[in-house]
Amino acid sequence: MATWDPQQYERFSDLRNRPFGDLIARVGADSPRRVVDLGCGNGPLTLTLADRWPEADITGVDSSESMLQRASALDAQGRVRWELADVSKWDGADETDVIVTNATLQWVPEHLALIDRWLAGLPAGGWFAMQVPGNFDAPSHRIIRELAREHSRAGDLAGALRDAPVESPECYAEALASYCGHFDVWETTYLQVLDPQGAQRCPVLEWVKGTALRPLLDVLDDSERDGFLDELVGRFDAAYPRAPYGTPMPFRRIFAVGRKGGAV
Repeated sequence: MATWDPQQYERFSDLRNRPFGDLIARVGADSPRRVVDLGCGNGPLTLTLADRWPEADITGVDSSESMLQRASALDAQGRVRWELADVSKWDGADETDVIVTNATLQWVPEHLALIDRWLAGLPAGGWFAMQVPGNFDAPSHRIIRELAREHSRAGDLAGALRDAPVESPECYAEALASYCGHFDVWETTYLQVLDPQGAQRCPVLEWVKGTALRPLLDVLDDSERDGFLDELVGRFDAAYPRAPYGTPMPFRRIFAVGRKGGAV
């Protein structure tokens, strides 16, 4: 798993947070007893679950100690239980009313089997909500893969590349339909406008440094990393030219929400 940098991740927090709100808006749970956010990251979105369901036991699970430290620091009132764990090994679905996993499952190989296990354990009437990025064929990700495969250490970088780590909306619909009488699967392409103030040299680079580039940067040493990033700048600038209002970066995301049991 990649080494995460909470400060870098938070540089575009408004754009990263918006899909979570769109996802949770489709969850119809009224008064859940236990809500679990799998892959909670740096915490602010998990805290919004505590705002929505103040009487619920809210748990945030993540495998990054640095992210959880940030989350705990934000949670001054101790409203959330923060757990350091690999989400692929989490097995508390039978005691949970709402399972949320936002921008996490793209990092988990074979996650359809994981979704099936969670849904099988979820009590009747429980809710499952997931969101994953669906932009792995976007110029940003194609450029990263191309440059990594041209690199002198291409063999070392190969294990950090992910060509297609998520499934189609139809696949997620099929997974939910096996257990959920009510489910809703959709995709949205957000036209993200990065750095409208023009303060960043290459805003697309700053975006991917918070997520997609993390596994590759962990492989390279300092000098290799600097050269790799410099080469990305030119390629990103060509693929995502700056406009007078900022740098537009289309970003596709896939959502799935279901309620276990009979139709609502």
